[in-house]
Amino acid sequence: MSDAYTPLAATARATAFQRDWVKRLRQRITAGERYAFVNADTPHEIFHAMDVPLVTNQWWSAVIAAKQLSEHYLDRMAAMGFHGRLARYSSLPLIAALDGDRERQPWGGLSPPAILCARQSADDHQRIFQLWSEATGAPLHLFSAPGVPDPMPDWWVHARCDWERLYGSARLDLMVAQIEELVARLEAMTGRAFDREDFAGYMDAINRQEAIFDEVTTLLAKAPRCPIRIAEQIPNVMIPQWHRGSAWALDHAAAFRDEVAARVAEGRGVVEDERVRMMWIGAGLWFDTGFYQAFEESHGAVFAWSMYLPFAADGYIRHGDPMRALAARVVSMNEQLHQPPWAGAWLAREARRHRIDLALLLIPRHDRFSAAGSMFIRHALEQAGVRVVEIWSDMVDRRDWDSEAVRRAVTAVLDEMAAGG
Repeated sequence: MSDAYTPLAATARATAFQRDWVKRLRQRITAGERYAFVNADTPHEIFHAMDVPLVTNQWWSAVIAAKQLSEHYLDRMAAMGFHGRLARYSSLPLIAALDGDRERQPWGGLSPPAILCARQSADDHQRIFQLWSEATGAPLHLFSAPGVPDPMPDWWVHARCDWERLYGSARLDLMVAQIEELVARLEAMTGRAFDREDFAGYMDAINRQEAIFDEVTTLLAKAPRCPIRIAEQIPNVMIPQWHRGSAWALDHAAAFRDEVAARVAEGRGVVEDERVRMMWIGAGLWFDTGFYQAFEESHGAVFAWSMYLPFAADGYIRHGDPMRALAARVVSMNEQLHQPPWAGAWLAREARRHRIDLALLLIPRHDRFSAAGSMFIRHALEQAGVRVVEIWSDMVDRRDWDSEAVRRAVTAVLDEMAAGG
């Protein structure tokens, strides 16, 4: 059973690399090097290509949550007069910065960034970053997020090569223009020129890395039993994604693929008697990752799917002109994960190919962008024959998380399914 599960060697290597990288990043920032503070759905590739250190808003939020500090800062948010519906995953770092108690914060607090960057993909993102800009004096670069008038539900079929038609030339024109403005600002900030030939090679390397993750997704989808836990799947994808296109990331993706392939070939599984395959929909539970193992022994139920691995291919592979392909990568990134008709169609397709029986749908009630499409997602999954359990909680706020209550709710559905219901 699950107590015989052996962790992947790749996981230890990835976490060790990330730990060393975080240490180097902290040293660079605390030494006074200018850095960028950016939202997750912005073109990180430009910062990487120009060797500008960056801290990602949602990653820093996860760091705060992992340090068990989110409750303190969310209480401070209320005390500061912010309304309770502010998206916590996106606003937690701002509240920590405004709180001003640097000794309490991870790393002793962040120094003011040299530039702030966000995409206006949610109602509050631009205001969150505007307040940060006003508090620190850092210039703010905002990307627009215009809607798509006629979205194709099967976006993943077209996104890799036919993205001009999928996203629309006008939207891509705007995104390219705003990326070029960012390049000019970074050139002025760093005194370094943007090397377009090197950037083309870098974008090609990212495509090759994501193609490897596509192979891993196919391996897991076709495996008779799930060979790895998603608590290992996530770091082996997300850590290379932070460093996408680097030699280390390519090598690690290949090593991860080979280790998964070996487990599939050996017929190994997370549990010997796999009876229920589950998918976790939403960001990771950064403060309770042990939850993902809770039903293995009692019900032979394994989490066989999270968004991070399949989205590495469908959300990132973009062939063609490097700058325009980058625009196609980010122009609708979050919408494809959360909004109808894209999210529901993609998740239903993923559920079918991974043979999912039960989906756990995380709904952060205070994050309108992440939560607004949830009922459409539920409907699409149920139409595909998948049972759904709604979990109304937040990925960084422990106050919204009742572990025992969620376990009871999931157990009740698993018991009903076992009884033939």
